[in-house]
Amino acid sequence: MNKVELLKKLLNSSRGNLFSLEIPTTKENEKKIQELVRVLETEKRIKLREYVQREHSVYLHGIIKYASE
Repeated sequence: MNKVELLKKLLNSSRGNLFSLEIPTTKENEKKIQELVRVLETEKRIKLREYVQREHSVYLHGIIKYASE
C-alpha cells in the first residue's frame, strides 16, 4: 500500500469530509500504515481523530481536509 492507495480508500469510505475505515493488517503493514498516515497529516490532507490498533486490523477515523481524485 502506498500513500495514493490509502488516500483513495479514505475517500471511498468517507461521508462528506468524515471518514471511518478499518484496514486488515499484518505486523509489517501496521508500521507502514502509521507512516503513511503521518505523511498525509503533515501534508494537511487529513486530520486523524482516532487511530486504534487491533489484533488483525487498524481502525482510522478522521476528517479529509483536501484531496484531489
